[in-house]
Amino acid sequence: MAAKVYECMFVLDTSKVAGDVPAADKALRGILEKHNAEVLVSRPWDERRLTYPIRNQKKGLYYLTYFSSEGKNLAEIEHDCALNEMILRMMVLRIDPKLVDTMLSIAKGEHAVALHNIQEEPGEGGMAPSINGMDEGPRRKKAEARE
Repeated sequence: MAAKVYECMFVLDTSKVAGDVPAADKALRGILEKHNAEVLVSRPWDERRLTYPIRNQKKGLYYLTYFSSEGKNLAEIEHDCALNEMILRMMVLRIDPKLVDTMLSIAKGEHAVALHNIQEEPGEGGMAPSINGMDEGPRRKKAEARE
């Protein structure tokens, strides 16, 4: 049976990680490698306030990992992750073999981290750019004109 590639998004407890992301990465890799999974890419994705508390935590660190493993190992990986107090939630998706190279190249790229570090700076005309880099549109301009 050939190993398949999986994407796993972990939501980590920020109070347990306590800013030591390399230690968290080592713990996650340890769980995966214990069950014969090969970690291909892993990196922090985003830290944000959760929509609803999970185990009384209001903030979580989203951590993205790609790994290859046989499907029979997933149940054991999920079991060990459920026992780890640092992991609040996790979701594992199998990546279509046609998309593996594309997904891994995007996750490894420097721009992947840079996209999450964009800070809003005033653009031309004193307006802050929106997330996609476009201005706020005519409604915003009309509201500013009235002020």
